[in-house]
Amino acid sequence: MPTILIIDDERAIRNVLKDILSNEGFKVEEAADGEEGLKKFQAGSFDVVLCDIKMPKLDGIEFLQKVMEAGTDTPVIMISGHGNIETAVDAVKKGAFDYISKPPDLNRLLITIRNAMDKTTLVQETKVLKRKVSKVQEIIGESEAIQRIKETIDKVAPTDARVLVTGGNGSGKELVARWLHEKSNRSTGPLVEVNCAAIPGELIESELFGHEKGSFTSAIKQRIGKFEQASGGTLFLDEIGDMSLSAQAKVLRALQEGKITRVGGDKEISVDVRVVAATNKDLLKEVEEKNFRLDLYHRLGVILIHVPSLNERRDDIPSLVDKFLDDIAAEYGQAKKGIDKKALDILKNHNWTGNIRELRNVVERLVILSGKEITAADVSANV
Repeated sequence: MPTILIIDDERAIRNVLKDILSNEGFKVEEAADGEEGLKKFQAGSFDVVLCDIKMPKLDGIEFLQKVMEAGTDTPVIMISGHGNIETAVDAVKKGAFDYISKPPDLNRLLITIRNAMDKTTLVQETKVLKRKVSKVQEIIGESEAIQRIKETIDKVAPTDARVLVTGGNGSGKELVARWLHEKSNRSTGPLVEVNCAAIPGELIESELFGHEKGSFTSAIKQRIGKFEQASGGTLFLDEIGDMSLSAQAKVLRALQEGKITRVGGDKEISVDVRVVAATNKDLLKEVEEKNFRLDLYHRLGVILIHVPSLNERRDDIPSLVDKFLDDIAAEYGQAKKGIDKKALDILKNHNWTGNIRELRNVVERLVILSGKEITAADVSANV
């Protein structure tokens, strides 16, 4: 049920508006002045606000300015019995959705409220779509390790040098790979990602190099592999430490010769691919244990980039939390929640075994379960 906040110092006006809107299926809350209205607005969640202009303690224009400063998408419709064209124009300039004179015309009021709600829906959908189509998220952080990674990306991305990205699960290795592609001369080409750990060993070669029709029981038609799909662009081999030795041999050949052969085929196919690989394993240790080829390690590791764990870059946590609060507010279509310093201090001292991914999940949990502002008590209870 949509919720409307009515702020007006005239009880009779509030009662009339409440009766009308309740009959139309809205949930209504009231405030007798701008100061009370601001407190209710900050403590609750409203779809539309109807606000009088001339009120004690805090007038309607001042209330509107504070709402706009909070960055909320909630539309505010100004109402006044002392209105004129200049007042209406001034209110709209300051961010009001519309202006209605007292006594309000019932049909115009309902139409304006419906239009305001439709606009809010469109604004929220637009934010979600913009976020979905944006190419690459920003690498957040000012720590020395993150600055070093950004500088390395700027230097290496324009070249075709192969890069090996190391770091724990959830630390941001994929984001580094995406920026290497985005800042490269291949950015207009495809970025094809393969999670080597998620593909069964018997299927990884078909996934990477494709197969010919009839090459095995379920090969009912020809398939183009990821190397061919990525030609002219970048191939990101995530968790390459989990790749089988037989697939490693074929990847090595592809890197050496720039050619691949589909499973079940004998034709050599030239591919123009830049390979970026990532792993959470110690590949040199895997080499010692005969699980990874040393020659492939050297082929992949022309440039090495290590992404630190979140525990190694705790000073970046406030910036990351702020970014996640922005993102989650946009996803949920609500005002961004604040977080107090004590709460941030607790987050900075937490042991982040899941790195950035865990922090993002924790922030979302806190947004859902906390009040208007995330407090130290919220963090202690929910982390």
